[in-house]
Amino acid sequence: MPTRASWGPPDICLSFTDPVPDESLSATVYERVCRTDFSEPGFCLIELGPATTSHSLRGFMVGLKRSLQEIHRTRRTRDLAFRSLARFDQQSTTKLHRDGGPDECFLMLGYEPTEIRGELAMADYSLCAHDVGLTPADLLAQYNPMFGRGEELLRAYLTSVACFSNRCFQILLINNSAAPYSESEPAWQGVLHMARIQNPSDELRRIVNSAMVVSLPVGVADAISDADQDEFLSTNVVHRRGYERRHLSDDK
Repeated sequence: MPTRASWGPPDICLSFTDPVPDESLSATVYERVCRTDFSEPGFCLIELGPATTSHSLRGFMVGLKRSLQEIHRTRRTRDLAFRSLARFDQQSTTKLHRDGGPDECFLMLGYEPTEIRGELAMADYSLCAHDVGLTPADLLAQYNPMFGRGEELLRAYLTSVACFSNRCFQILLINNSAAPYSESEPAWQGVLHMARIQNPSDELRRIVNSAMVVSLPVGVADAISDADQDEFLSTNVVHRRGYERRHLSDDK
């Protein structure tokens, strides 16, 4: 099993200008993100074309989920379902972390152009856990990446997302899983993510369109209703209150 602790732009950066994802793009995304070993990064970034709008970005995200769902059904005989959909102004620096969710899930984050500059990085904590003889969950429990000991352990497994830009529409997919590695019962191998915000401002917006997608037995319905998916596609609301900036009101 080939493994790599860090990855370069050719491994994680994709460009796509069509308004809907095609089979080739979806297959590439699935290979890089929905990995069950350590031969792929566990994340990738798609830069969309100049004709993209906020609404078409969100439409692309929903279309990509459906396309990945068909691949997942064929390869794993399992389904993909939305666990959450949200649209918010995110301007807080975060340390390496895993978002909540089941053992097999990924995040799809749609970034809109902004004057707020930021940097993103991923850490292959599943590979690190495998290397030191722990499960991913045990690694997080024993080496919390929020503190120095965990940060130091994961330093060799860190990859900067060099192609991330605040100037264009982009979609970042992150394997957010916590399943242990197994050759006999393959399961998704997750990574941790972090963001460093350089110039936060109450006067500006850094809009993130966020989806969590989970792997489930075939036939289990989306936790997000069709009506809520339609609302995600059409809304102009940007949630601000509660995202560590409680003094702000949501944009209507």
